Amino acid sequence: MIVTALFLVLVVYGGFVLIVVLLQTKVIFPATRDVYRTPKSAYQWDYEDVRVPVSGQVTHAWFIHVENARGTVLFSHGNAGNVADRLESVMLFRDLQLDVLLYDYGGYGHSTGRPSEGRCYEDVRAMWRYLTDDRGIPPGQVVLFGRSLGGSMTAQIAAEVTPAAVILESTFLSTSRLAKEMLPWLPMKHLIRHRFDNAGKVTRFTSPLLVIHSPDDSLIPFRHGLELFRIAHEPKRFLEIHGDHNEGFVISHDLWSKTVDEFITPLLKKSAQ
Repeated sequence: MIVTALFLVLVVYGGFVLIVVLLQTKVIFPATRDVYRTPKSAYQWDYEDVRVPVSGQVTHAWFIHVENARGTVLFSHGNAGNVADRLESVMLFRDLQLDVLLYDYGGYGHSTGRPSEGRCYEDVRAMWRYLTDDRGIPPGQVVLFGRSLGGSMTAQIAAEVTPAAVILESTFLSTSRLAKEMLPWLPMKHLIRHRFDNAGKVTRFTSPLLVIHSPDDSLIPFRHGLELFRIAHEPKRFLEIHGDHNEGFVISHDLWSKTVDEFITPLLKKSAQ
């Protein structure tokens, strides 16, 4: 009986391990291909369709312009959907008089190839080069913004370059840390291939940082945002919003906009001088 029970436990345990190994890419990157609307069709916004070569593939983006822009946001979105799902978030930055470069990772929307941690980093680097080299936008006029998984791409590029400011919203310490908290009885540290170690990168930022997180976040615990803020160097600021993972910036709209505006305005003015 004992041997049989032990065997069954090992089989079930091994099954969970196999599921994590085989399905983690689909879980981390639930991409969609259907770009069902554009900035023009949804809101009559002028935009440019951007396609940049990345390691033999193509990374697709929209450069969404606003009149009399005082800076540009490099927007790295969360793990689900594609750029078509982020126009309401873009509106927040347009209301703050900022251009936005919104892009899709490999395997998302019109970006070719498959998603992976490495490809995501290549994508954000290509977008940075597009802004600063191709468009000639000074680094000091660029704000890096990443929400949820997009915070990982923002953290990576922010550790390599010096923009005007960095904003991480609802971002985790690392995928292995988050997975370990969700499934503490599995050796997640050794099973996760896409590690996204944000905690190892925030200490390398040289630009001012704003961390935004909600204690109501049921997907990425509030403590992750607090810890990212704690280990980051000054200058830094923390904004506590309210609402769950995908609704905090909506529920806390006025506070969100006011704080982001207060954070970036002196930094963009300083760069423009």
